[in-house]
Amino acid sequence: MNVHYVMGFEQIGSSDVAEAGGKGAHLGELSRIDGIRVPDGFCVTTAAFQRVMAGVASLDARLDLLSRVEPGDHAAIRTLSAEVRRAIEGAEMPGEVAAAIGAALARLGEQDSYAVRSSATAEDLPGASFAGQQDSYLNIAGPAEILRHVRRCWASLFTERAVTYRCRNGFDHRKVRMAVVVQRMVFPDAAGILFTADPVTSNRKVATVEAAWGLGETLVSGLAPGDVYTVRDDQVVTATVATKPRSAQAAPDGGIRDAPVEPRRQTQPVLTDAQAVRLVRLGRRIEAHFGRPQDIEWCLAGDDFHIVQSRPITTLFPVPAAEDQDAHVYVSVGHQQMMTDAMKPLGLSVWQLTTLRPMREAGGRLFVDVAPNLATAAGRAWLIGTLGRSDPLMRDALQTVVDRGFVPSLPDEAAGGPPAGAPRSPAEPDPAVVAELVRENQESVATLRREIQAVSGPALLDFILADLAELRRLLSDPRNMQLIMASMEATWWLNDHLEKWLGEKNAADALTQSVPHNVTSEMGRALLDVADAIRPHPEAVALLRRVADEGRPGDGFLNEFAGLPGGREARDAVQGFLDAYGMRCAGEIDVTRTRWSEDPATLVPTILGNLDNFEPGAGRRLFEQGLHEAQRKEQELLARLRALPGDGEQRAQETKRMIDRVRAFAGYREYPKYGMVSRYFVYKQALLREADRLVGAGVLRERDDIFFLRFEELREVVRTGEADAALILERRAAFRSYEALTPPRVLTSDGETITGRYLRDDLPPGALPGLPVSAGTVEGRARVVTDMARAELEAGDILVTPYTDPGWTPLFVTAAGLVTEVGGLMTHGAVIAREYGLPAVVGVEGATRLIRDGQRIRVHGTDGYVQLLD
Repeated sequence: MNVHYVMGFEQIGSSDVAEAGGKGAHLGELSRIDGIRVPDGFCVTTAAFQRVMAGVASLDARLDLLSRVEPGDHAAIRTLSAEVRRAIEGAEMPGEVAAAIGAALARLGEQDSYAVRSSATAEDLPGASFAGQQDSYLNIAGPAEILRHVRRCWASLFTERAVTYRCRNGFDHRKVRMAVVVQRMVFPDAAGILFTADPVTSNRKVATVEAAWGLGETLVSGLAPGDVYTVRDDQVVTATVATKPRSAQAAPDGGIRDAPVEPRRQTQPVLTDAQAVRLVRLGRRIEAHFGRPQDIEWCLAGDDFHIVQSRPITTLFPVPAAEDQDAHVYVSVGHQQMMTDAMKPLGLSVWQLTTLRPMREAGGRLFVDVAPNLATAAGRAWLIGTLGRSDPLMRDALQTVVDRGFVPSLPDEAAGGPPAGAPRSPAEPDPAVVAELVRENQESVATLRREIQAVSGPALLDFILADLAELRRLLSDPRNMQLIMASMEATWWLNDHLEKWLGEKNAADALTQSVPHNVTSEMGRALLDVADAIRPHPEAVALLRRVADEGRPGDGFLNEFAGLPGGREARDAVQGFLDAYGMRCAGEIDVTRTRWSEDPATLVPTILGNLDNFEPGAGRRLFEQGLHEAQRKEQELLARLRALPGDGEQRAQETKRMIDRVRAFAGYREYPKYGMVSRYFVYKQALLREADRLVGAGVLRERDDIFFLRFEELREVVRTGEADAALILERRAAFRSYEALTPPRVLTSDGETITGRYLRDDLPPGALPGLPVSAGTVEGRARVVTDMARAELEAGDILVTPYTDPGWTPLFVTAAGLVTEVGGLMTHGAVIAREYGLPAVVGVEGATRLIRDGQRIRVHGTDGYVQLLD
């Protein structure tokens, strides 16, 4: 046997993906696990694939064309991929490759039947699931037929669906290679799939078995439904027996055929409870070997289970690591911060060094363990009341956990006082404190900028660590929470009392338009002023349009202004905006994110939108209109209250006090985060200078390698001048896999994602429920946007997006309404939507999937739902 072209399962392990592909490597590992029966077989290696590909005429030219095709160009992909497949299937099999395959077949039995399955080098890996992208062939007999089907497997690397998948996920067509698994066929009585974690809820303690008569192709092809068993703690929890009229069977002349199931067996259970439990035990053994939940294909012949494949379940969200076996309940930090994207290790660690509460990591996101709060009646009431007020889905999810008794209850006195983080009711705050806190923060950031310039090497990391303590001091200043809570409690008071007294829903929304001191909403209006400065200069406007059309990143266009009429004014306007707000960006709580100052071209589409959609002076007019509307609403509400019989005047006075309070402090809600990201950008600039030094010294390969090290790890690299290149590569791959995951609001230590529901029955048919955060109703064209730099909004459009943090604010100026998948009553998007007077509904599950870009929708910001109109 030529082991260069063929490897037996006994020669293959998990480290042999490059030679045997994902499927082959997993089968080799499976065959080594005690008690697991794997049918014999071998892999035709990627070396054989490359040997054959080298002889295929014109393949390089076709792959060049394919690499330049856009993922959405289905016609071109269909044509080019078909040409590549025909060329590969018609390729001559080199004699040494055919001889190696023939020798392996002779060892196992030339005339036996085999399954011939593709095994791509990128499939079944933690960062990507290529399952089903390439082809498999069952019940193939005879050396000539097996050779033919090996070529068909190679060709299936270029099916239309496989090519499209690689295009969309950034895989290079030339770098993905194909091995082929040739495995002795098992002709089973039954077959199916075992998930060692619940594929719907992600619960790691619940296994799901699907079973059908005959070959597993019965389930894969949808030929007939299967029985479904759920197993927990060695017990079948549920068993659903399907009617199974058809099954896939081996055909006498090769391949498989559709066969009827005799009537008496159609409603008979495929497995006994004991068999289902035994199968799950085998699955747990496989899971323990691979160290993560598995998707396992199995066959049952007689009373013996054979495992024919196992791959990781790539869609499960990871569970935060715990040092014990206790029950833990994790609440997503990203849902509170309106930034649910994956964060790089440096970003995670800097955020953890900033915050006051311990946080756990999983899937590139941060979570807080709230099990201690849920353990006591007082803690439960505070937590569910506080989080639930701003996010009903989180409230329902937490209540579900409580109702199940997942966290053992403790007496209240065991909690040792009030729940950690519970705010105290503020005394009457002083509006002058707002200006005082802003001044203190500005002075502190200025000092940081000045002093950090002279620091480098290990001293720089020590300096930043010390300054993070200063940042924590500023954020934890009791006056901060006093002002923010004063605004929040006044908002809740106004909404509750004015609905009760006057039937006025969400009254605070109109009252908080154009409040003072809101640095985020001021930023949106400042970008309108930038458009006004550029507007009179046609050449400068034309330059911005070229930058947008060409998709040029970076800040090069700022220098191009220099030679244009009005270019200096245009450049100064953009630079002035960057001086004030350039530290911001989408996802700004991650210090590694590219800031506007680093890539001002990100702002160009929004500046052009402002030029196209607004008249000069729009920023000032928008503020004045909002202020006028807030004053008009205040006068109207107070007049209606005074007209109430009895204590109307007293109610009006109470309401006036709350209106004054909310207008005095609502704007400050945005400032602490602005101060934080201002410091983050200073840190980042200094750390990148240090990264450049490390690259120059050969310690790092690229400057952004530092983003894949935690702060303490980076501190050690700077101190020692040594870095673990393999760790950085591993972290890069992990981050790519995390980007594809959707974080849950609530996650248990069993791995179960708890999905909350809106408990409402007052919605029109087909409406999408959400949380009303900014009153009003608007109808318009939905613009589904996932990348701010690609946003093209026109006046009257409704912005639909997964989340909006302060970096998205410039788009609010153009939008007529807002719909997000994540958010709460007091998160940034809601605060700014109210100030701008935009009807907004947040927390609409699946909004970017259920609403089509360009679809007409109606946003009910007062009642909290979205209607699809076409």
